[in-house]
Amino acid sequence: MIAADLGVEFAFAERIVTDRAGLFPVDYRIAPALREGIRGKRVAIVDDAISAGSAVRATLADVESCGAMPVALGALITVGGRGREFAASKSIPLESLVELPLAIWTAAECPMCAGGAPLTSP
Repeated sequence: MIAADLGVEFAFAERIVTDRAGLFPVDYRIAPALREGIRGKRVAIVDDAISAGSAVRATLADVESCGAMPVALGALITVGGRGREFAASKSIPLESLVELPLAIWTAAECPMCAGGAPLTSP
């Protein structure tokens, strides 16, 4: 919808589940029929929400492998600062409509853990 509103071309990344272990076993790849069409073009990568940033990271890497130049990141909502940190590390601007804090802690920092709250309800 954003591309249509701006009157520019649109391509999409497909979500691909891998057998890779770890927190982010999913890749994102530009659809095969669209890969050559973005070569040499300036590209904005837009997601509905960015929190950990794994979808944006994987999409950006694949966009670059297609020979396109990522010039902006966008999201309706960003949760936490990882998306902004990633964008800054790549010197790419990030625009979002809403920014929310990410309330996730390590076990050592968790206020509920420190208070002895059970992990499950009885």
